[in-house]
Amino acid sequence: MKALVFYGNKDIRLEEDWPEPVPGPGEVKLRITYSSICATDIEEWQFGPLWVAHGEPNPISGRMMPLILGHEAAGVIVELGEDATGVSVGDRVAIENVITCGACFWCRRGESAVCPSMSVFGLQDDGGLAEFAKWPADRCIPLPESMPDEEAPLSEPTTVALHAVRRSGVSPGDNVAVIGCGTVGLLTLQVLKASGARVIAIDRRAEALDLASQLGADETLNASDGEYDAQVLELTQGIGPDIVFETAGAKTTPVDAIRIARRGGKIVLVGIYTATPEIDFNLVVGTEKTVIGSVAASSGEYAMAVRMIASGQVDVKPLISAKVPLERAISDGFERMIRPEKDVFRILVGSG
Repeated sequence: MKALVFYGNKDIRLEEDWPEPVPGPGEVKLRITYSSICATDIEEWQFGPLWVAHGEPNPISGRMMPLILGHEAAGVIVELGEDATGVSVGDRVAIENVITCGACFWCRRGESAVCPSMSVFGLQDDGGLAEFAKWPADRCIPLPESMPDEEAPLSEPTTVALHAVRRSGVSPGDNVAVIGCGTVGLLTLQVLKASGARVIAIDRRAEALDLASQLGADETLNASDGEYDAQVLELTQGIGPDIVFETAGAKTTPVDAIRIARRGGKIVLVGIYTATPEIDFNLVVGTEKTVIGSVAASSGEYAMAVRMIASGQVDVKPLISAKVPLERAISDGFERMIRPEKDVFRILVGSG
């Protein structure tokens, strides 16, 4: 089969004759309909391996690179392995992309998002940028009839947004700022609006802010002119946001998030950082702010994300910038996403 394989830093290759997966006990084989290219895939390609299993095999999957990329994916079940239950051949499904050990200290406490052994589809095991994939049947979420195949891969970044919002403890009426209106930022914005928050969207790109307004932002701020503290204070009655979500992953934006949050407020760091920010922690200590990290998702949140998209609470359609075939995933997908124009959100890759 055709597959997009990560061999190492700046080394991804379209393989024409990669072995097709064979489902084991409790697993299914899927014909991939679409995978979406995430900024994490780009970071792995340009700066990795970071999250991709390397050095030693992942303890759950037993795999390490070279691996098929693609951790945001959906497909149709074409074969059931032995003892695979809960789904049927022909089902359209979103792929819940994280497997955890279930036995460690963190899993037993319900904190599975930080399981140190976790295996992620497309990062620690073969993923969805291929014609076929295999995955546990109990990690395949059946899609409602109303949900098109194209929207299903964006359940994964919606889950990231949902998990971050739930970790924040947001309440209806809270003033919230979202720094970074890329895909995850715009999905976080929508989950926050569904939670009853008042949201200020902050970005440097006018087109991203226009889309933020379209998707429900109460206010937008263009950060291209530098610091925007005074504008944020003006929009929050001189107090500052109760919660600030940092989803940009840039070197300076975590500092911005800490600086603009109100005294006693919260900062949720969702971005993945390839540069190391320099932070004066007196900004946290002297004002009793709480900094929260958020990654991946917890049990049940993937199915919840699928329901939110299917019900219209979250609209992913404007975030689909292009659809390309697997054969052109590198030239029209990965290479396009590193251009300086930053004119894309998600590019869908169809396997055929």
